[in-house]
Parts: sequence; C-alpha cells; structure tokens
Amino acid sequence: MTPADLSAAIVRILNGLQESGALGAGQLPTEVVIERPKNREHGDWATNTALQLAKSFGTNPRALAELMAAELGQVPGVTKVDIAGPGFLNITLDAAAAGELAKLIVEAGESYGKSSELAGSKINLEFVSANPTGPMHLGGARWAAVGDSLARVLEAQGAAVTREYYFNDHGAQIDRFARSLLARARGLEAPEDGYGGTYIQDIADRVMAGTAQDVLALPDAEAQEIFRADGVELMFGEIRTSLHDFGVDFDVYFHENSLYESGAVQKAIARLTELGHMFEQDGALWLRTTTFGDDRDRVVLKSDGDYAYIAGDIAYYLDKRERGFEQCIYLLGADHHGYIQRMMALCAAFGDQPGFNLEILIGQMVNLLRDGEPVRMSKRAGTVVTMEDLVDAVGTDAARYALARSSANSQLDIDLEQLSKKTNDNPVFYVQYAQARTRQVANNAASLGVDHSEFLPALLDHPTEGELLAKLSELPRVVAQAAEYREPHRVARYLEEVAGSYHRWYDNCRVTPLSGGPVESVHRTRLWLNDAAGTVLRNGLALLGVSAPERM
Repeated sequence: MTPADLSAAIVRILNGLQESGALGAGQLPTEVVIERPKNREHGDWATNTALQLAKSFGTNPRALAELMAAELGQVPGVTKVDIAGPGFLNITLDAAAAGELAKLIVEAGESYGKSSELAGSKINLEFVSANPTGPMHLGGARWAAVGDSLARVLEAQGAAVTREYYFNDHGAQIDRFARSLLARARGLEAPEDGYGGTYIQDIADRVMAGTAQDVLALPDAEAQEIFRADGVELMFGEIRTSLHDFGVDFDVYFHENSLYESGAVQKAIARLTELGHMFEQDGALWLRTTTFGDDRDRVVLKSDGDYAYIAGDIAYYLDKRERGFEQCIYLLGADHHGYIQRMMALCAAFGDQPGFNLEILIGQMVNLLRDGEPVRMSKRAGTVVTMEDLVDAVGTDAARYALARSSANSQLDIDLEQLSKKTNDNPVFYVQYAQARTRQVANNAASLGVDHSEFLPALLDHPTEGELLAKLSELPRVVAQAAEYREPHRVARYLEEVAGSYHRWYDNCRVTPLSGGPVESVHRTRLWLNDAAGTVLRNGLALLGVSAPERM
C-alpha cells in the first residue's frame, strides 16, 4: 500500500461520511497529504487531514479524526489507526500491505515516480544563456546541471518542456569581445574593458586561420566585424560542445539579434502601445511599468534612437508566448536580482499572470575549494574556473550531482577533495555505490538460483525492510514536489536517504542463502525488494542526468 493508496482511501471515506450524513456540507478534497511520522513508533504513515478540514465541515478536529479512524481501520492492510494530539492520525500497515510496494515498483520500472499531473502543460525553460565571450564558468555550469535536472523532473510529471538557450549576440559585450580578438591578433594587449585569458588568443588564431583574406590588412571596422562574426560562432561552438559533453543539449538556440532583425522588437512595442502602456517623454519612448508594481518606468527606445536592454526582453517574452508556451521559466544568475521586478511588470503589461506565465529563478555563486581554500586553476579563462576545469578534476557525474544537490538560491561551496573520493563521504559515490550494489546482489542471486518466481510480502517484516519500503514509496511525492517548487535538489537529497536505508537493510537481511543452504521464499521475496531499491535509485539518478553504473 502506497501513500497514494492511503490518500485515495481517505478521500473515499470522507465522501462516504458526507453521503451518510455523519459529516456536514463542505468541499471534499480530491487528495490528502500522507507523510512519514518523525518517530517510527508512531506508525508507518500520518496525516493531519482532520485538522485541516474540520472547520469547513462545521466540526472539531478530534471529532472528525475519530470518524475517519473508525473507517480507516477497516481498510484492508491497515492494522491500526491512532489519534494523536488534537487530531493527527497515525496509521500502521501490516507487513503484507507494506511489502506489496516492492513488486509494484519493479513491475513499473522506469515509469515509477512519474505522473501525468502536468500533462498538457507547455513550458519554455531558459537556462545557462551565458554570453558567447568566453568559456563556460562555474555559474553557468551550475545552471546547466540545475536546469537540465529541472526539465527532466517537469517531464516526469507529464509536461512538454522546451530547453532554450538565449544566445546573446547583440550589444556592447560582443563589441568588446570582437575588439579583444582583433587586439590579440595584432599582438596587442586586450582593451581595458575587453576580455583576457589565453582562450582569446586561441579564438583569434582560429579566426585568422579560417579566413582566406588578410584580415589584419583591412580597416579596423571591417576586421573587427569579421572577428565578431567568426569569433562569436567559434566561441559559441565551444560552449555547445562543453554543454553536450556535460549531458546538456538544448532544443532551441535563440539569437538575441534576431529580435531586432525580424521586427519582433517593433511588434512588441506596438502591442504594448495598443494596450495603452507606452508613452513618450523627453524624446524617448517609455513603458509604464509602475502601473504593475515596478519602482520606476522603463525607457525602451532612448532619445538617441538606440534601444534600451529591456526592448529585447519585451520582444523575447512576447515571442515565447506567441510560440505557444503557457509558462516561461527563466533561470538567471545572482546578478539579475534587479531584473525580476521589471520583468514581472512587463509580463503583467501584456495581460499575463506574473508567477504563472512568467517565473524567474535566481541562482547563487559557486565556490570551488581544496582543503577549505578557494581554487583558481583555469589556464584558459585566466581568472575564473570553467566547467571543463571542474569536469576534468572530478568527472561529469560528480560535477552534475554536486551542482544540482543544493538549493540553487543558496551559495554553493564544492570541496574538490571530497568530490574526488571513492568513499561514502562523497554523496554521488554513496548513491551510485548503493545502486551498483543492488545490481551485484541481483547478479549473485541469479547465480545461486534466487529468482522472481515467488513473492510473499508478509515476509518483509524486518524493521529495516519496513524502513526501506517506506522510503521507496516516497519517490512519486518527492518528484512531484521537486517539480512544483522548481527544486530538483530534493531528488538528490532523497536518493541519499534511500541509499542509507538500502545499506542498512543490506547489512541485516540476506537475499541469498548461506553457503550450501536452500533457496527459500524469503530470499525470492527479498530479491524483489532489492530490485525495487535499484529501480528507485536508477530512476532518481536519471532525473539528475547522472549515470547508474553496473559496478564500482
């Protein structure tokens, strides 16, 4: 019996109580929250439904809990229901009911943990979107890991997710990049506001080698334009390759410059003008964002005829909505906090709902440490650590897991020494090793004739089996919450708990008989539980884009 089964049973009970007149008029829930008690002595599961619903039904929580407990105690598989405090229900299952979950998980396979809750939702998830002016730094790497994991979690809930990279190929930073390349090609130092690092020399050399004409013989303006076009393309090619090697591929690479070339900016301004939110002042064109909670109105077209940065934001958001995306989620760096208010205002100006049609998630910085001290080890980028640096040091799996296992809105310190260890102190090793152990146990079982021909769930009565089954049952809830709160790190932390429960079970319960002993029903039944644990660990690792090795 799963938490979902208990939830459905309680909903049926509430409906029956209302139909019989034992419960007054009130809005019945379609599902209720079932949680693990903090103290296992209080039962297998608990719910505070009576406390939440009593007032709406015109009764007190304790009275409602007593009505529910009497009915819930008659549900097959429930051995005891206790009322605690003002109306908490603590539910204890018999071993057979709890153990049935193991077979359910194995038979469900890759689909266990998934749902259709978000079926029909069309989501645009924009993440990374680093400027093509240098190698991918750790901040971008964190968004790559978090963004791709979030996309996987949302897809596991049934959503259609488009992974999108906003290619910043318009503006002053591209001009500085082009000037830096030209300066290096001429053997000069980068401009004061330009870009350093040996990668600039690398890109400059490749532009020169790939161009038939003598670029340096051209006037600066023409030469700079060649370095701009070819240099940006080469740099972005490196970024795409780095991301692909990191296990992250995008469905759409959207070019910022296209918004200006296609007329999308003018179209968006025209739409906002029709809606009455644009006005002219001091020779400039403004968007009245204060109407929608911004601290000041925003210039869209400056008095000198140049577009302000927000012009591209307006056009890009409208373009996403016109492509049919109901929800647009932006994952942005820590330096974009001031960006949120005006973006939500422009969303509202189009008649959309901020927080639903548009969401903005802000990620914090990543610090790389060795023995507690900051690490500066990049040769190409000079002053920053790149994605390649981290991957070279610890591998793709460890890097992705480390970047995704903490809340993105908190600063992250990564200890290289710990992440390189092949011990249980390393979280990714701890989880992967547990998964690999389930594979090894299954292989050993097969060699000794233990198979899936028998399943007697009542035999799964050891305390560690109850603990493991309860933990395995939580995957659907964890994935649903990770999607709802946009927090894929919940999956990683959950997997570490599953690994701990599995290792404790492994230390106490044998799947294979002692040397020379006969294969018994309990061995075959425990094989189902072993394989269920492996299924949950593999499914969870897949949501994080981390591999599940056969052996370690």
